Amino acid sequence: MQPIIIVLIILVVLVFIALIKTIQVIPQASAAIVERFGRYTRTLNAGLNIVVPFIDSIRNRIDLREQVVPFPPQPVITQDNLVVNIDTVIYYQVTDARAATYEVASYIQAIEQLTVTTLRNIIGGMDLERTLTSREEINAALRGVLDEATGKWGIRVNRVELKAIEPPTSIQDSMEKQMRADRDKRAAILQAEGVRQSEILRAEGEKQSAILRAEGEAKAAALRAEGEAQAIRTVFESIHAGDPDQKLLSYQYLQMLPKIAEGDANKLWIVPSEIGDALKGLSGAFGNLGGGMPGFNTGGNNNGNGGTERREAPPVD
Repeated sequence: MQPIIIVLIILVVLVFIALIKTIQVIPQASAAIVERFGRYTRTLNAGLNIVVPFIDSIRNRIDLREQVVPFPPQPVITQDNLVVNIDTVIYYQVTDARAATYEVASYIQAIEQLTVTTLRNIIGGMDLERTLTSREEINAALRGVLDEATGKWGIRVNRVELKAIEPPTSIQDSMEKQMRADRDKRAAILQAEGVRQSEILRAEGEKQSAILRAEGEAKAAALRAEGEAQAIRTVFESIHAGDPDQKLLSYQYLQMLPKIAEGDANKLWIVPSEIGDALKGLSGAFGNLGGGMPGFNTGGNNNGNGGTERREAPPVD
């Protein structure tokens, strides 16, 4: 009975192994290549799949999701004979599992070598300054070449990015000095522009202030002149409204004489001819006043000076 039991156990184990070999579960976004006696048979998609045990075998399982592969820095010579190290990152996706398995031995290594050679061809036609400022152009050119070359491998290159472009140390030092000089230059220009703008604004402010001051003074002078004119008109109208006689005017003339003679500088003053008439009027009213005042001559035009007489101002105590 023991040999029979052993045989049964062996059969059970073989059946279990056969079931395992028969049922293949493929995860989502994955694919498996099935070979029968070493020859491609079919591609298993995601889900539950049945294969012939001990006849069909799984050659390769491939992830169909988008993959990101960074490549180490590669030395590249520019058009002006400068060596720069460029880091690249490739975003690719397997679209045909069969072609990715049988058309190329290692598509990762193939993509890396193709990236290096294409990058050297592109950078070799650019100088250093253009290389540093044309990342988008380099990415687009590199992606176009890679996508065209990897299409027959069942690979689609979605994006190519340059992580870093590192020129030589001496060039980096020179670039830093140049950038520092450019920043200092821009700062000096901006400072000069600020000073210039400040001076312009200050001059404009002084100009506007002078204009406003002159306008204010002109308006003030006009208002003062208008006020004086109004005062004169008011006095003139009041005098005419009061209808003063000759005696009142003569008395006013006499009251103004001491004010005219005030001041040490008034050594010479002119007596109008109307003063004589005023004195005559007062002498007629108050008696012979005109003849009793020393220093005055009421004769009018006795000196022949056209109605005025030059007199020395009497001393003022």
